[in-house]
Amino acid sequence: MQLLDRYLIRNTLSAVALVMSVLMVLAALFLFIQQQDDIGVGGYSTLDAFWYVLLNLPQQLYDFMPVGALIGSLLGLGALARGSEVTVMRATGLSPWRIAGAAAMAGLLLIVLELVTGEFLASPLQQVARQEKAFSKFADVSFGGGGGAWVRDGDLILNVARQSGANQFGGMKVFELSADHRLLAIGQAGRATGSSDGTWRLQNYSESRFTPDRVLASLGSERRMESKVSASFLGLAVSRPNDLELTTLWQLIGYSRGNDLDAAPYLFAFWSRIARTVAILFAVILAVPFILGSLRSSGSGARTLLGMLLGLGFFLLQSLIESGTFAFGLNPVLLAWLPTALLAAVAVGLLARAR
Repeated sequence: MQLLDRYLIRNTLSAVALVMSVLMVLAALFLFIQQQDDIGVGGYSTLDAFWYVLLNLPQQLYDFMPVGALIGSLLGLGALARGSEVTVMRATGLSPWRIAGAAAMAGLLLIVLELVTGEFLASPLQQVARQEKAFSKFADVSFGGGGGAWVRDGDLILNVARQSGANQFGGMKVFELSADHRLLAIGQAGRATGSSDGTWRLQNYSESRFTPDRVLASLGSERRMESKVSASFLGLAVSRPNDLELTTLWQLIGYSRGNDLDAAPYLFAFWSRIARTVAILFAVILAVPFILGSLRSSGSGARTLLGMLLGLGFFLLQSLIESGTFAFGLNPVLLAWLPTALLAAVAVGLLARAR
């Protein structure tokens, strides 16, 4: 039976590798098309765009692995079913649960690949890609790491904590320098919103301005600030919680709780990454009931369509849950696991009914 197990694992992994190759080519093409508007801005060239796409491929691999595992397992095991190989295996006494066990072994190997990619390759390389793109587009502006994004624009030094929207940031500190590099003022905004005309709207802005004989303080006002640093540029420098690795998220959760800050975004991202990785196992197992049921004689097109629909539903549900978690203050841990739990229930339920 071990020979049959290896045969099932090899066919499943081969099909998943083929599907992921196609998805990676499509993802790379889509990313490169997205870069067309930025090519020619500053020193950002076509070669830089290719390099940006290449560095983002590990992140795309991490994102598409659950869908690729589902479609690949449907195609790989489906090909065995159409060739009556599964029927022969069943005739030798191989139960549906034994076939599911072999598929689960393939899923575990994919989980290992997912963990290595997500924790050691995707996030660091994506950050390098963003920084290289930022340096190419804004040669006269620089930023440093640590403590959010530190950006210098002429006599202004800006520090933003995290991105809360396409053009919004959860907070911004403004350090204003004189021509001889003396500190003139320090300000902090509760929310910073960038506009298309190159200005920033700083809400709940408090400032301390230094004069030769005293310090002038203003509290809770609103400021319009002009800067060459756009919201899109800062978006390159600030990582979203969903783009961070597990170790960094765990540290941010501890920091937020220790300082009485809202840890829900990091908590949801932490458990969501774990749940999405575990979902790969059940995505592969889900293919087994279909090769034993009504789709055992169907073509690869039907299985591909089914896998795409299930994968799209999984991602849409996850996005919907993420929005609801932050909008309605729901439990982030339970909701992070909800899509994976539903996928597991469907897979195990269909497998239990398989004959």
